[in-house]
Amino acid sequence: MAANWKVRGPREAARLGGLPFAAAALTGTVALYIALVAFGNITDFGTNQEFVRHVLAMDTTFQDDDLMWRAVTDRTLQDIAYLAIIVWETLAAVVLVAATVLWVRGLTSRGAGFRRARRLSTLGLVMVMLLFGAGFIAIGGEWFAMWQSQKWNGLQAAGRNFLLAGFVLVLIQLPSPQWHSPEG
Repeated sequence: MAANWKVRGPREAARLGGLPFAAAALTGTVALYIALVAFGNITDFGTNQEFVRHVLAMDTTFQDDDLMWRAVTDRTLQDIAYLAIIVWETLAAVVLVAATVLWVRGLTSRGAGFRRARRLSTLGLVMVMLLFGAGFIAIGGEWFAMWQSQKWNGLQAAGRNFLLAGFVLVLIQLPSPQWHSPEG
């Protein structure tokens, strides 16, 4: 396989600098990131468990009676929510790692497999965007008023993660003859 990576001329060099190469590198970057997030949440379970508990309990918000009925104070339900987040992160990481492998295979075989890599990348990136967009920004930020908390506010980080995954998703969806070219 290493012989396939040898650049034999300007055409091969252009292939490594093209859109499929960028898609592979950036999908791999998001895969690495979400895998490290999941790994961190599994190996340092308590740190973000407290984050989720405080957000759901709404105990560091303005304590507005019109909103506090939304609070989830049952620790079992809080922990179920946190475990669901970790499972979702782990699944997204697995999908994105598999997509990265398909991108690399496509690059080394001159374009074969880009269609599957794009589909799998799309799935994994949308999973990341749903977690941080729907989960943290919409549900955590608005429904549980996380934006009101000085200490337990993850909206900036969620926004960065949402935008990163969204940028890579847009890049992967760009129309290009490189997706179908035998030259990759």
